[in-house]
Amino acid sequence: MQLRMRYSNPLRPCWIFDPLGLSEYVPTDWARRAELSNGRSAMLATVGWFWPKVFGTFDSQDVTTTDPIDAILQADPQWWAQFVVLCGVFETWKYKAELEGKSFLGGAEPAVDYLKLYPTDSKGQEDLKLKELKNGRLAMIGIAGLLSNHFIPGSCPVPPF
Repeated sequence: MQLRMRYSNPLRPCWIFDPLGLSEYVPTDWARRAELSNGRSAMLATVGWFWPKVFGTFDSQDVTTTDPIDAILQADPQWWAQFVVLCGVFETWKYKAELEGKSFLGGAEPAVDYLKLYPTDSKGQEDLKLKELKNGRLAMIGIAGLLSNHFIPGSCPVPPF
């Protein structure tokens, strides 16, 4: 195992852990964008895990459980078809915005900012990006823990939720 030092900012060195040397083969910007995208998905998955247990299920004859994995298996295929179509609409909107020079994953003007919460100064933008990246990492670890605790009871030192 080795620690490699990489400077993203000369005033603030950044230590990275890369024992396999994967950063030599994968562009750093692509990896960061992929991590941000997966982190956003994990944040939504974490909300989706707790939502039915806190607020209950929708009025449906298909899904009768608040267990997230059982609910996935009980859902009617038409709901999955609608979900896939909705994801396709969002992806199309995302790519259209990227063709216009906007971005969902950083590097350009945000494609969606209805509440005008995106900072205008560069320091605020960097702070917001770092917060989102760290929250995404935490959500990825959290959803992995919830899944492992579901499939391997007692694997995590928390009670099943």
